[in-house]
Amino acid sequence: MAFTVAPSSSSATAISATSYSRSSELKAPQIGSFRLLDRPATFNLSQRRFSVKSKRNDSIVPLAATVVEPEVAEKIDVEDYEQLAKKLVNSSPLEIMDKALEKFGNDIAIAFSGAEDVALIEYAKLTGRPFRVFSLDTGRLNPETYRFFDAVEKHYGIHIEYMFPDAVEVQALVRSKGLFSFYEDGHQECCRVRKVRPLRRALKGLRAWITGQRKDQSPGTRSEIPVVQVDPVFEGLDGGVGSLIKWNPMANVDGINVWNFLRTMDVPVNSLHSQGYVSIGCEPCTRPVLPGQHEREGRWWWEDAKAKECGLHKGNLKQDEAAQLNGNRNGAGHSNGSANVADIFNSQNLVNLNRTGIENLLRLENRKEPWIVVLYAPWCQFCQGMEQSYVELADNLAGSGVKVGKFRADGDQKEFAKQELQLGSFPTILFFPKHSSRPIKYPSEKRDVDFLMTFVNALR
Repeated sequence: MAFTVAPSSSSATAISATSYSRSSELKAPQIGSFRLLDRPATFNLSQRRFSVKSKRNDSIVPLAATVVEPEVAEKIDVEDYEQLAKKLVNSSPLEIMDKALEKFGNDIAIAFSGAEDVALIEYAKLTGRPFRVFSLDTGRLNPETYRFFDAVEKHYGIHIEYMFPDAVEVQALVRSKGLFSFYEDGHQECCRVRKVRPLRRALKGLRAWITGQRKDQSPGTRSEIPVVQVDPVFEGLDGGVGSLIKWNPMANVDGINVWNFLRTMDVPVNSLHSQGYVSIGCEPCTRPVLPGQHEREGRWWWEDAKAKECGLHKGNLKQDEAAQLNGNRNGAGHSNGSANVADIFNSQNLVNLNRTGIENLLRLENRKEPWIVVLYAPWCQFCQGMEQSYVELADNLAGSGVKVGKFRADGDQKEFAKQELQLGSFPTILFFPKHSSRPIKYPSEKRDVDFLMTFVNALR
């Protein structure tokens, strides 16, 4: 996967360890790669602790000479991102972009959608720092958007790092529900397969990402976004809640000023904009807007105006709003299966337990096989966040003698789950050993498949 590097007028911009003397100097991971580190798992969501290793190598050592291990000094940097957001609230997008690239170097990337957030790439170029750009190719984009991607790459001399949906998941969705099921039962399921999961893979290789979100884009969901925050939904390279930082340099910029900037800098723009498109996504779910209409009215126009998010920025929604959008008016008041939201954790290697099934599992003192079970609510963003890892866990454990199950524990089952299944919050993961009547609760917020496998292997 290619790195995206901004051209520099003063010197070549090849990525090397010395290119990041002002940043982390960590070896650059590819987007979507995994690196497991032993990091603290508990911290305030407004803060994030980074362990930065700085290496000193004062001379070039001949290959034939004895190579001495360079000195390594560990520096701990703790940042309060709520305070940083307040400090930068009146800063320009250029200043915010420069701060983001300075702090994270090659561990940060710009999320480019093919719309007016090309401004982010222009700001990154103007900082003079190296930068990376990635984009999600859902397979349903307009031809004009693909041509725009090509124009942007040529204009800036960069290679965009494209992320694609899993072909098997797309095939299963289309075969079971057709090409346009989102018109009938909502866009969330399709977006989860084509956008959210590929994005999740991309962010697993990063410590921070940069988005083009603005407060004026969607008053219902984006009116309170800060210029920088601990990502409330997705996980970064280190894994766990709080392991990813999200930068929104244009949060406080009005759309008209973004366009004035683009025209002034004479950068490429998507030709769909001249046809009345303002907010641009997938072809079946995007249409032009009329003068006077809000830009988000061109996205998923058949749905409630408050639900104009594909899932990439679901963290913008407050908990009560998210519950309402998912058919759960009071956060727990519906019965199992009655909420208007697609189920999750679907795999042929995963057992769907009902109330009777989980009660029987609790009563068994001598089980033939150990079980691992997730207590979940399909509308919960953190359950959705671990979906890919848990399904992969089920696939890995198929035929191993360990059963993998799920139990929907919201609604009418919530009190039972609290009293009998140690439910504190969603998701809760329990391991049922072969020779014990009491399940063991998974204690960590790190829910990557590797951590879950370690937990299972240690207990089975």
